[in-house]
Amino acid sequence: MAVKERVGLVVSNKMQKTVVVAVESRNSHPKYGKIVVSTKRFKAHDEEEQCQEGDLVKIRETRPLSRTKRWTVVEIVSSVSKEG
Repeated sequence: MAVKERVGLVVSNKMQKTVVVAVESRNSHPKYGKIVVSTKRFKAHDEEEQCQEGDLVKIRETRPLSRTKRWTVVEIVSSVSKEG
């Protein structure tokens, strides 16, 4: 089985060692052909707590870590710097 990976935007980091990542997907409607954009939110494990809101991160599927957490942060693709 292939390992699932997604790239998304961190929308919340208020929990301990957990971030909420919004992943956007674009699909074509089967009948009308219009591009439909849908967003799904995944809870991901962030062991070092280094992700900030607005960061673009890559997440990977893993074993269940809690009731709703089944993803872990692999890397921060682009970071948002917070200044003062």
